[in-house]
Order: sequence, then C-alpha cells, then structure tokens
Amino acid sequence: MQQRVMPLEEGKDPGAAAVNRTSQYKAMPLRLLQLFVLFLALCVTFAVISIYTIRHFGIYNVMDTVKSSFQPCLEEPNGLERWTRPPSNLIHTMNDKELLWRATFASRIKQYPFKRVPKIAFMFLTKGPMPLAPLWEKFLKGHEGFYSIYVHSLPSFEPNFPPSSAFFGRQVPSQISEWGRMSMCDAERRLLANALLDISNEWFILLSESCIPVYNFSLIYHYIAKSKYSFTGAFDDPGPYGRGRYNTNMAPEVNITQWRKGSQWFEVNRKLAINIVQDTTFYPKFEKFCRPACYVDEHYFPTMLTIEASNQIANRSITWVDWSRGGAHPATFGGSDIKEEFFKRLFEKQHCTYNNKNSTVCFLFARKFAPSSLEPLLHMSTKFLGY
Repeated sequence: MQQRVMPLEEGKDPGAAAVNRTSQYKAMPLRLLQLFVLFLALCVTFAVISIYTIRHFGIYNVMDTVKSSFQPCLEEPNGLERWTRPPSNLIHTMNDKELLWRATFASRIKQYPFKRVPKIAFMFLTKGPMPLAPLWEKFLKGHEGFYSIYVHSLPSFEPNFPPSSAFFGRQVPSQISEWGRMSMCDAERRLLANALLDISNEWFILLSESCIPVYNFSLIYHYIAKSKYSFTGAFDDPGPYGRGRYNTNMAPEVNITQWRKGSQWFEVNRKLAINIVQDTTFYPKFEKFCRPACYVDEHYFPTMLTIEASNQIANRSITWVDWSRGGAHPATFGGSDIKEEFFKRLFEKQHCTYNNKNSTVCFLFARKFAPSSLEPLLHMSTKFLGY
C-alpha cells in the first residue's frame, strides 16, 4: 500500500511553522499581563490624586470645578428681565393679528417693580428714504435712553443707514399703505404695536419723513411728559368734508353727533396706544364704510378716541402745517424757503391751551419739508430751533 503524502505549500517548512506557533502562545499571556499591570498602575495613580485633591480642596470645590466646565448654548433669562427687556431686533415673523395681540399685554398694577425711564417713541411713517435724518440725529444727540425710533416704509425699500445712525436697524416689518385708505391706519397701528413691545415707551408720536422738531429735545420731552392730555386733533366739522363723509351704516357704534375729524399726526400715551391697537369695535365699521371720498386716516382715530376717551385728549395736534396755499395737501418748504422770516412766521401767533392754561408753545413739530431744506435747516437750527 502506498503511503498518502500531503503536499506542502511552496517555500514553507512544517517544522518551522510549529515552532513559531509555540512561541506566539507563550508571548500572548505575557503581553496581557503587561497591559493589566499598566491599567492597575493608572487606577492607583488616579485614586491617589483624587484623595489628595479632596483632602486639600474639599469635595464641593471639586464638584464645582467639574460643573463649571459646562456652558449652555443659549441662556434664557428667567427673571423679570425677560419681560422688561426691549426686543434687540425689530424684525420678527409675527403677522398683524399676532402682533396686535402681543402688543396689548399690559400689567394691571400701575407701579413698576423696577427702575423705569419713560421714553418717547418717534414713529416715522414713510415711503422710503429719510432725507432729514441728519437733522433728527442732531436733535437726538446726547439723549440716548430717553427715546426709541421706529420706521415703517414700503416693504421693498432697503435702508442704508450707517451703524452709528439712530435710524440704523429701526425698520419694522411693513406692508403697502395708501393715502386715504384703511391700509394707512393699519400702518399706524403696526407702528404703535411694535413700539408697545418696549415697555419703557410711554409716549408715541406719529411723524413723516418730511417732519422736523421745532424745539430742542429737553423741551419737547418735558412738554409731553408733563401734559395731562394726549395730543390728537378731533373736532366736529358740520360741512361736507366733515359730517358730509359720515355713513349711516356706522351706527349704532358711531352716531353722526360723535363723528370727528382731525390731523393724521398724533401723540398718545401708552394707555391710549393700547386702546387703538386692541380696537375691534370701530375698526370693522371704518374699514367697510369710510372709503374715499371719506378719508379714514382723518376720522378713525379722532372719532374712536372721542367716544372712548374724550377727557384724555387735547383735541389738537402738535404738528404745524401751512394750509395757506390751498389745495388737498399742505405747503412744502424747500431750501429757498428756510430763512429767518420763515422761523418768525412759524413761532408767531401761536395760541392754545396747555393743561387748561393759555400757552404760546403749541406746536412741537412741523411739516412738510423737502430734501433741499436739509442744509439750511442744519445751518440755522442752533439759532432758531435750539439744537
């Protein structure tokens, strides 16, 4: 019988292979033992260091050190600051319904549990650019913390104010508004609602890009702050441009004896601003039944505030305009108009009541001023306007 022979792989010696396997089996336990000894030494070292640290520094300090290494990604204020801090960014995603609802939040306790410096909210209703911004910045300089600025322009307008400007980043989310239509009042309510989000804003003044202040900031601030009334024009006009615009469908919410007319440019305090923003009684009536030739921006707020708060408004505006040239719009003043005689005419013959007493300081702002008026206004403002 022939003996079976198993072929070997070329180049391999079976004897040598057996020797190698024996050496590997002996080396593996030795390597494992070395790793175990190293691990045990590390554990002993860590234990000794821990005991030493706890004895010398205390366990609470060690825990504090461990805890302090964690830093949250977003810190949400849990105190009163979350309710009192004004929005850092005026751009938000709220629609008008959500914004008006949010703006009506108000405390029923009159006294504030923190130091509150009441501010004036200057609300600019514009189409786009603010050509008179340098004059306003001169007026505002040095009074930071006593005012806020809000600008409502066409949605397509992109402002280019430098970061140093008081108008930088002060645009609010806007929509198209048309003169004489409810969209104009919507824009005004939108401005009020955005300004109400800052709890420090106490007085709210509606202005246009063609308005200028005619006194220095300190005088205007104290005039507004010390007034017993808000300055909203509201009067009964029996003629065709007053009662003649009344629609009988406004009743019973609005009767013809309650129908009022007034200037679009108003000043209201925080309480009345909330009244305007939260209104759902008069708004539907004016939206449906006051359309051109009934110009709603001349009637809605004057009528509503007369019905709801007649004892809180002065029934006059604090914005001066010149209607002497006739027409549907007041006069516009350009660079050639800004002379010493103009300022004399602006300030003379002012007679009104302030806190139920006679006064010769009646108008705090004036309009309409063209872009060409900026340079002469800047040149003459110190002498004639006080800033």
